[in-house]
Amino acid sequence: MSDSSPTPPVKPVIAAGAAKRANASVIGMLLAMLSTVAIVLTIVWLNPQQKAENYRTHIDVAAVSAHASETAGFTPVAPVLPEGWSANYARWNPAGPDGVSFWDVGYVTASNTFIALRQSGTANPTWTASQAGNAPITGTRTVDGSDWELRDKPKGERSLVLATGETTIVLTGEADFKDFDVLAAGTTKLLEADHANPAPGSPDPNITPTQKDGK
Repeated sequence: MSDSSPTPPVKPVIAAGAAKRANASVIGMLLAMLSTVAIVLTIVWLNPQQKAENYRTHIDVAAVSAHASETAGFTPVAPVLPEGWSANYARWNPAGPDGVSFWDVGYVTASNTFIALRQSGTANPTWTASQAGNAPITGTRTVDGSDWELRDKPKGERSLVLATGETTIVLTGEADFKDFDVLAAGTTKLLEADHANPAPGSPDPNITPTQKDGK
């Protein structure tokens, strides 16, 4: 009978130099990963997540309005709004190719939505439609006794338009109606105050030309 005892398995032998190089590669990969993680963490630490409040600026709309009134020919509205509202810009835009110059203010609401207020004494139907995003007239919204023309689309921005006889005001944004009502109410309240107390030297809207002449 022949001896058929099993042959013991052969274990692979890695040369010392190869083992050293393999260990060095693994360590290098780990160091590279740690370096990448450290860089990412540093960037995150240096650039914390922005909050909506960080984007708010504090523009003195009334002061800009007073300055713009010298050019506008009327006092642009600067309504007093509740706490939590702010303006991130206020400016007077001179007339462009359409011949329309206008007062332009951007308001951030207390719920962090946006409504633009634009007022012009030289508005025309084309300009008004453009400021309302060419949305169709869909009805009327009454705010504190004033009837605003409502223009909106199924999706996107909506607008409220008020023609006072002297100026046209357009409110446009994607805010809720409750926020539009706040801005519309503040605007009409200011218009009523200006009408009741006209600036010195301006004609009294309650007196007709014949009354002025004593006829």
